[in-house]
Amino acid sequence: MVDNILVSRRDMLTRCGTGLGMIGLAGVLADQGALATPPIDPLAPKVPHHLAKAKHIIHVYMNGGPSQVDTFDPKPALRTYQGQRPASIASLRTENTTVGLRPSPFKFPRCGQSGLPISEIYPRVAKFADDLCVIRSMYTDIPNHEPSMFMMNSGHVQALRPSYGSWMVYGLGTENQNLPGYIVLSPGLPVNGAANWSNRFLPGIYQGCHINLPVGYDARTVLPFLRNQHLSAPSQRRQLDFMQRLNALQTQRRGEDALLEARIASLEMAFRMQTAAQEAFDLSQETLATKEMYGYESPNRNVFAMNCLLARRLVERGVRAVQIYTGAGQPWDTHGNNDGQHRQLARNTDGGIAALLHDLKHRGLLDETIVLWGGEFGRTPASQGGDGRDHNHWGFSVWLAGGGFKGGLAYGATDEFGFRAEERRTHVHDLHATILHLMGLDHERLTYRYSGRDFRLTDVHGNVIRDILT
Repeated sequence: MVDNILVSRRDMLTRCGTGLGMIGLAGVLADQGALATPPIDPLAPKVPHHLAKAKHIIHVYMNGGPSQVDTFDPKPALRTYQGQRPASIASLRTENTTVGLRPSPFKFPRCGQSGLPISEIYPRVAKFADDLCVIRSMYTDIPNHEPSMFMMNSGHVQALRPSYGSWMVYGLGTENQNLPGYIVLSPGLPVNGAANWSNRFLPGIYQGCHINLPVGYDARTVLPFLRNQHLSAPSQRRQLDFMQRLNALQTQRRGEDALLEARIASLEMAFRMQTAAQEAFDLSQETLATKEMYGYESPNRNVFAMNCLLARRLVERGVRAVQIYTGAGQPWDTHGNNDGQHRQLARNTDGGIAALLHDLKHRGLLDETIVLWGGEFGRTPASQGGDGRDHNHWGFSVWLAGGGFKGGLAYGATDEFGFRAEERRTHVHDLHATILHLMGLDHERLTYRYSGRDFRLTDVHGNVIRDILT
């Protein structure tokens, strides 16, 4: 963008005489009138396709693939057929060789008024059973982390499509012009890294903003180099306005440039974030009771719980989409010691998720905020290496709460062993279509013209699952 500015300035000085200097250039710019007006803010709120029930989404991402038969899909038949490989599942191939069926060691008490069975490893989340809509019949295309992460994030198994968060901000804009519309809270990078929240061919302003904060961070340093050490805010504003007018002239003379437009929007966002970001991430504003509820004041406080609290603060301030990854890599990838790892991973996430659900309900935000729990796929009910479970894309579970989803509901079913989705099979495309519908977007109409064709999040697939909507 600097090169573009210098070219514009050089061209103008050549036309108007080098003796004009910046005063002469400013005069010429002033005479341009509407031509020097900055472009319309691409993050401005937009009218949805239809009446929306939800305004925001918080995705608590269990990256690595949690086991459905150890969390939200109990299968007592696994104990009956322990060690066996029934013919009904023998033909189902997974990424690695697995042996006989392996029961879950965890109890599944019935919870809430609905009696929804939830694993004992999620005791605090279980208190919100009547708010959870568990889809037990999810399936995806490939049992590998990389393509399945892309599918869950962007509706395609290859790294060529925009993430769903980018699509949402593109379609709806955001309610807070001083913060990014799409924020990713992740300690380190998961599989695929930043490609998971990429804008791809959508304008760059819709890229997800990744933030990795340690417990006890300083709110003034959330984003490095955000504050200008040399210019006051009014001086920065005047400088930025001048640069934007130059950029507008460049666009008028040479036509639209997607990269330049992204830089222009990013400059504006960076200026506005100088105060907004510090305030949004300042947890000292929270009451002691709230921080204790999330475990932020406890000796065992963890980054995931902290990010759950931050997610509530962000949607409260109008951020459209927030993703919270469990950790770097694929923490739930339990090829060995499945039981011990699931117990530990659930312990690390249970309190933060439960606090988030309680906090959203208490503040009246859950009705307009979708909370999504799940990974990129599930795990086999068969054993791998004696104490592990392999990847399973044939059938797995996710749950949703708030934002127009029915609570206390188990939708669909896998077979008697929890291997393959059989009743009301639900592809990731259907999940995306349903979430977009509740956000007020028709997934077939939310398109972007690129490389000679219209693209959309759900490609040429997807159906809204109306049976799980209020």
